Amino acid sequence: MLNIVSGVEKTPIKFCIYGAEGVGKTSLASKMPDPLFLDTEGGTSRLNVRRIKISSWEELIATVKEVIDNPEVCKTLVVDTADWAESLCTDYICNKYRKANIEDFGFGKGYTYLSEEFSTLLQLLSKLIDVGINPVVIAHGKPRKYELPEEQGQFDRWEMKLTKQCAPLVKEWCDVLLFCNYKTFVITTENNTKKASGGKRIMYTTHNPCWDAKNRFSLADEIDLAFSSISHLFGDVSPKTGQPEPTKETLRPNIEKLKNMIQEAGITEEDIKVIVANKGHYALDADISTYSEDFITRWIIPNWTKIIQTITKNNGGI
Repeated sequence: MLNIVSGVEKTPIKFCIYGAEGVGKTSLASKMPDPLFLDTEGGTSRLNVRRIKISSWEELIATVKEVIDNPEVCKTLVVDTADWAESLCTDYICNKYRKANIEDFGFGKGYTYLSEEFSTLLQLLSKLIDVGINPVVIAHGKPRKYELPEEQGQFDRWEMKLTKQCAPLVKEWCDVLLFCNYKTFVITTENNTKKASGGKRIMYTTHNPCWDAKNRFSLADEIDLAFSSISHLFGDVSPKTGQPEPTKETLRPNIEKLKNMIQEAGITEEDIKVIVANKGHYALDADISTYSEDFITRWIIPNWTKIIQTITKNNGGI
């Protein structure tokens, strides 16, 4: 019988916080419930927080696993920062394959290894949800010139300071992606000159041509950069202790569609779960019925052909 659950579940939240340097990303995370920082860059030294200093990729992975095995140590685990963690991951890959740098692999193969290994971290962070811990990833931001088509102009677009292989993984992984910056206004003075004014610290919670952001909690587009702006998202959550009672409700349409696609392709749900877990979207033991509508329509279905090809290759097909 199908184990279908209806209604809203109060579970830990996967956060990613990125933005301008010195805007207060780490300070915001320090206000979250009982945080423990995995400090890869020394950015917490001026804050009165609990921290574990991380100096290698192996140490980072081992520490997250230990927190999963000992969930009583914190209620929020913060990786500070993702870009320094990616640098540790790059060093690990290069040492493993005896390369001087990631470019030495040729044909972009090094970046493929990097994204696969970085997905391991995201998979482990997702497992924190099952033991009642909020996983938080902090990243630096950087502006990039974005050219409009047909010479319509250009503008600065803020992105996470990650490679183009790892940044999408983090964006897809999190429930809340917050872009933090200073809000400024350009005003005209009495002398008819323009100058910037303001400087209020703001968190942006929805997508904009100038930045990436998202949330699944109907937050306002702009909120003050303060924990009070998001404190209502946190509640008492407990580790999962058992399976929900089965009900007789029907499957969500997209889940039913996905199951039909799996059957028509001659593959198994386990094949799909392995691909999804390797990309860091859901844990390997997560049933496909728990996949969100957004994830199915915006990732699985558009990439279906590539998914089938990867499964065929993994299963020893031609």
